[in-house]
Amino acid sequence: MTAAAELLRSWVLRRASPEGAAWFAETLAALLHHPSDRALYFALGFAPRRLGKADLALGEEELAQAAAVRPGWDPSDWSIDQAARLAFLLARFDGDEAAFARLLETLFVTADIGELVCFYRGLPLYPGPQLLLARAREGARTSMRPVFEAVAHRNPYPAEHFDEAAWNQMILKALFIGSRLWPIQRLDERRNPELARMLLDYAHERRAAGRPVDPELWRGVGPFATGPALADLARALDSSDPLERAAAVLALSESPDPEATTLLARAPELAAAARSGRLDWAELGRQLSARERLP
Repeated sequence: MTAAAELLRSWVLRRASPEGAAWFAETLAALLHHPSDRALYFALGFAPRRLGKADLALGEEELAQAAAVRPGWDPSDWSIDQAARLAFLLARFDGDEAAFARLLETLFVTADIGELVCFYRGLPLYPGPQLLLARAREGARTSMRPVFEAVAHRNPYPAEHFDEAAWNQMILKALFIGSRLWPIQRLDERRNPELARMLLDYAHERRAAGRPVDPELWRGVGPFATGPALADLARALDSSDPLERAAAVLALSESPDPEATTLLARAPELAAAARSGRLDWAELGRQLSARERLP
């Protein structure tokens, strides 16, 4: 078993009921010693019934182990049945990356939404990641938010394997379906001028239709905000939404244009918070998420 599969195994055994743990251990051992697609399908189908769907609720040490085994792996919001299913999947790998990719594609094609979320969350753990690029891009194009977020959120695969066009489309899709940006890994590192242009065009479309602009949109604009883009940020700075004003300040703080300093003077308290680190994109994202949860 891979180190990732061993970790998954330990998490499941630690949290499952005695009966569930016995079934899981026996099923996993059978897959390892007598692998077959039929046995895998059986295991995948019965995992939620045998183990339940409770959150893994991993502790800090366990999350650190995950990141050590696979940099960027963040299973902080995984459930016990997802961990079991992915342990079963990894146990089925026999060294043939192409065959494993074909098996995965068969599973994706026949999966329900819950299974899709699980299988996409496993992207950083699968062998032959380059063979899964088309499938990952398919997941990033869906309008089913839970499935999209299984690819985009807390997942290192997109930042590592998507080209600029696929990455930019994923960011725009997130905004289009109302998904948050802050859980996307290496978001700032992958910002680019073309993405900034696309985001500004999208903001103009929203405003022309009388619709609000998601404050996180400005995160992709800040480092490239010069000339006309500053007018868009000035408008955001005058927004009635305090979180959009905060986003405008954060974006202006990253702008290379000297005029941005003049605009920041219009919001001295927010600008000071940004300089001190009390206000950053992660904090803004958390505040936006908290606001979404309000009744």
